[in-house]
Amino acid sequence: MLQELLGALAAAGAAGVVYLAAGLRVVKQYERGVVFRLGRLRGEVRRPGLALIIPAVDRLYKVNMQIVTMPVPAQEGITRDNVTVRVDAVVYFRVMDAAAATVNVEDYRFAVSQMAQTSLRSIIGKSDLDDLLSSREKLNEGLELMIDSPAVGWGVQIDRVEIKDVSLPDTMKRSMARQAEADRERRARIINADAELQASKKLAEAAQQMADTPSALQLRLLQTVMAVAAEKNSTLVLPIPVELLRFLENAHPPAEIAHPPTENTHAPAVNTQHPAG
Repeated sequence: MLQELLGALAAAGAAGVVYLAAGLRVVKQYERGVVFRLGRLRGEVRRPGLALIIPAVDRLYKVNMQIVTMPVPAQEGITRDNVTVRVDAVVYFRVMDAAAATVNVEDYRFAVSQMAQTSLRSIIGKSDLDDLLSSREKLNEGLELMIDSPAVGWGVQIDRVEIKDVSLPDTMKRSMARQAEADRERRARIINADAELQASKKLAEAAQQMADTPSALQLRLLQTVMAVAAEKNSTLVLPIPVELLRFLENAHPPAEIAHPPTENTHAPAVNTQHPAG
């Protein structure tokens, strides 16, 4: 009798140990445990460590609290200035309230993904092409606000949204390339004209200085000759100064033009005698 009683106690103890072991759960450091007892949410969220639940009565759902990196598929849309583009992005978010993420939404990952795609299409339609290419930070902030507003009720916090790439049609790329080339050519011409203006002013000042000091022109002529001779050319072109021509002109004035002989004012005598016969 005693042996049967001891055997029954041992069996009950073993069953109790198995029952307790079946109710043990391990919650990792980056997780939180949400317990449902007979379908109703328990108010306390299980912290990391060993959690004990009632088998067949409680259900434990583990929610990951790490930051999730979710790529947003490329969305094709028309910008406000009627340009067709394809834009893709990436969303960084994390669960802040494990109970709300489990109860308030069926699948918070899918919900965030769909909201991100919808918000990205909306941003494309409200923005110009130049804003998509240059004002990325502003658009990222707008996307973050649009996604974060409904995600707060799901227990999810949007940390950051980044636009990864903007794909343009080939025709638009060629047009932008021509526009950039034309703009660079315009700036090059302006810079060249400005350089010509500055050079003309400096040349005018140099000419004025040489006019005040004639010997400076001779020195400049010698420098030019030296520069040409340094090239080891077989032919040396030696310009003749204008002052030398003026000197020769002053040394040999042109001969005076001879006046034509004056006409005789006296009329020749006319023979009025008639021949004889």
